[in-house]
Amino acid sequence: MTNNVYAEIGVSDSVYQLGEDILAKLRSRFEAIDQTAEYNQAKVIAAMQKNRVNASCFAATSGYGYNDVGRDTLERVYADTFHTEAALVRPQITCGTHALAVALSANLLPGDELYSPVGRPYDTLEEVIGIRESTCSLAEYGVTYAETPLLPDGSIDYEGIRKAVHSRTKMATIQRSKGYATRPTLSVQQIGDLIKFLKELKPDIICMVDNCYGEFTERIEPSDLGADMIVGSLIKNPGGGLAPIGGYICGTKHCIDRCAYRLSAPGLGQEVGANLGLMTQLYQGFFLAPTVTASATKGAIFASAMYEHLGFRVVPASAEERHDIIQAIELGSEAAMVAFCAGIQAAAPVDAYVTPIPWDMPGYDSKVIMAAGAFVQGSSIELSADGPIRPPYAVYFQGGLTWCHSKLGVLMSVQKMLDAGLITL
Repeated sequence: MTNNVYAEIGVSDSVYQLGEDILAKLRSRFEAIDQTAEYNQAKVIAAMQKNRVNASCFAATSGYGYNDVGRDTLERVYADTFHTEAALVRPQITCGTHALAVALSANLLPGDELYSPVGRPYDTLEEVIGIRESTCSLAEYGVTYAETPLLPDGSIDYEGIRKAVHSRTKMATIQRSKGYATRPTLSVQQIGDLIKFLKELKPDIICMVDNCYGEFTERIEPSDLGADMIVGSLIKNPGGGLAPIGGYICGTKHCIDRCAYRLSAPGLGQEVGANLGLMTQLYQGFFLAPTVTASATKGAIFASAMYEHLGFRVVPASAEERHDIIQAIELGSEAAMVAFCAGIQAAAPVDAYVTPIPWDMPGYDSKVIMAAGAFVQGSSIELSADGPIRPPYAVYFQGGLTWCHSKLGVLMSVQKMLDAGLITL
């Protein structure tokens, strides 16, 4: 009867059966993902129990937010989960880019150099850094920037890094996920090896990891292997689909103190910032995050296997180990990107009737198409897909609060591609 329900939504028998054939080969992968989720779930619960989370933590605060027990306890829960000295977890952090901007501007001073040893960062950071001119960029405040591209095979250029690090290199920014690129995602172990190498070159270098999309896909995080700060958005993995806004920065007390002063004001730091009644969602979202991330990871593997079967280049390949929830699929044309995103939108519980089209989005230098019928606007832990309209016309598929929804999204994307005459089964 399941395929009858899919047929009502618009998935043909041929697409449904292809999906079932692909799934039959993925069962052992999914079992391993569930084991990782179980480990991470226990880790989160242990941190909540250690910090004596109770009903008073869910009370709303307003105004200055002094003595906000729920907010302060949540930050200790994050710090203990990610094994750091301190954490800043706030609804006042509007997005992942904002969290990164806070971390960078708080810990870099005029004359310092920011260095990326893994190539060009995600598009929205280009204006933060000043690679693309922008008011209030780091460049405007006298912070310089350098980068070492990854090698052609996506591996780290250690010799290039050795030559690039110098006395003014204050901070290294390491992007775990691929952004709008088709390079491999870095594993936590690769990031740890890179951090060790950087600190051997310059012991006082600050290593910050953009951890977006990677949280809970492995049993360890970059903070377990030497990262001074890990940074991310609450409307991605750690919010579990319930957080309506927010970001986090976990790391050394020195770095987090500076971040808090930058987010609020010097002298105020973490003492201010009301929770505005969001604590239940932030706690419960973090509690759900390991299993929600597991569902999204399964969806990414399913998408990879489906489109690999259909002859498209996918990064990572379906058999590769996963280090984030992002699945890049090179579709080869704008028309294919539009059809794919139309399928994701058609699978949504919200705004399923909307047709996604490319548009000029703030922070990007190309038109971008985005598909997301989400309960939280822009939440990419919910089923979504997006990509810049430029060669190789890669779409980036991610999210799915449940595995079943992620599966439906993949099937609908294939159906729309088939209906448009862009593929044959």
